[in-house]
Amino acid sequence: MHIIRSFFIAIANYSAIPVPNFEWREEDMRYTLCFFPVVGLVIGVLEWLWFRLCMAEDIGAVARTLIGVALPVLITGGFHIDGYMDTMDALSSHQSPERKRQILKDSHIGAFSVIRVIFYFLLYAAAFSEIRTGRQMMVICIGFILTRTLSGLAAMHFPLANGKGTMAGMADASAKKISTIILFAEMAVCILAMVIIDPLPGAVAAVSAEAMLIYYYRMSRKEFGGVSGDLAGYFVTAAELAVAMAVAVVRIAFRL
Repeated sequence: MHIIRSFFIAIANYSAIPVPNFEWREEDMRYTLCFFPVVGLVIGVLEWLWFRLCMAEDIGAVARTLIGVALPVLITGGFHIDGYMDTMDALSSHQSPERKRQILKDSHIGAFSVIRVIFYFLLYAAAFSEIRTGRQMMVICIGFILTRTLSGLAAMHFPLANGKGTMAGMADASAKKISTIILFAEMAVCILAMVIIDPLPGAVAAVSAEAMLIYYYRMSRKEFGGVSGDLAGYFVTAAELAVAMAVAVVRIAFRL
């Protein structure tokens, strides 16, 4: 029963997908992070179906690109984009880590976050428009799962910016040993699948996601004193872009 509740809590926490309503108890949240990648699976499946529909019905590149870019936001309700924008505001302030953490909590958005998120979607759309084959698209679809496995591992093992908030609660409540094993297994399966499906784009995309994780670790410690819920949203968003850009660049460079 606790496993089932953890599944629904993960879906409710990290997406806009409707789930049964019930009281959340601490013991129900032990394995929540293990099910975080399920949201990526839903996004990946929908992206794949949309891509296949576009290919089958000869839907134009503009519609294919814009709706493809919009699907993750639709499924998550903009949850991660919100964290990305808050992080951009904080980083652009060039203030102390304590002040940056305060900016993360501010519900208002600044000009820098708007500029950065527009730039983000332009890059994402550019990368998405360069996808030509089903194998390349499949790599990106699996990337939605991979980025969430990495985020789950970071939530449990990276230093926290403070001991308060949702991120701290998830990290403390999770059965870390079992969750870590499960998330590592999910990560390994994702990377293996990406490389098998399309070796060069898959390998570069996987390395790009891992490189983003390393950057996330260093940046969060230096700029904020550790990770938080908003920074986790930033990482997922940035890592998804890194995967898409990697596939697009490899396709162009090697004329795949």
